[in-house]
Amino acid sequence: MDELIDILTPEGKPTGKTALKSEAHLKGWFHATVHIWLFTKDKKVLLQKRAFSKKVFPGLWDISVAGHIGAGEGILESAKREVFEEIGLDLQQEDFIKIGTRIHQVQHANGIIDNEHHHVFIAELKVAVEQLTIQKEEVDAIQLFELSVLKDTKNLENVLLSRFHDYYVSVYTAILNQIQSS
Repeated sequence: MDELIDILTPEGKPTGKTALKSEAHLKGWFHATVHIWLFTKDKKVLLQKRAFSKKVFPGLWDISVAGHIGAGEGILESAKREVFEEIGLDLQQEDFIKIGTRIHQVQHANGIIDNEHHHVFIAELKVAVEQLTIQKEEVDAIQLFELSVLKDTKNLENVLLSRFHDYYVSVYTAILNQIQSS
């Protein structure tokens, strides 16, 4: 879906300009996204299999939920909306634990230039996976994996991307710390 998004400076500051997501990806303009990693207390992480119609990483087992922040939309508001849209889970803002913001710069073979500031959250999944409803346009399937999958990307095929190993390890550590402190 092509949506209107805010254009940022490389440092993540608002420029006051907006553009369609497709134009931002074509021209390599920086913009913001949310990543939400859902975990269970028994050390599982929910991954989604990206729809095969996706322009980037189709069919890949990936982040629980991710999406672009709409123009004028707040970060937490976006995170809440994306979780509800993609998997039908209605979380409250206090359920989201922000673990950081990362700059992501990738040029894809299909011409898409991802220059993004990812606002990264973790949240506990407190319902059974069977109770979730996936958005077929975005998500092909969802499944719980052992949390250790985040550290083992080098040994897996079509589950996450080993080039982002350090990012996944940081998420693993944040989730483990959250489980141990609760």
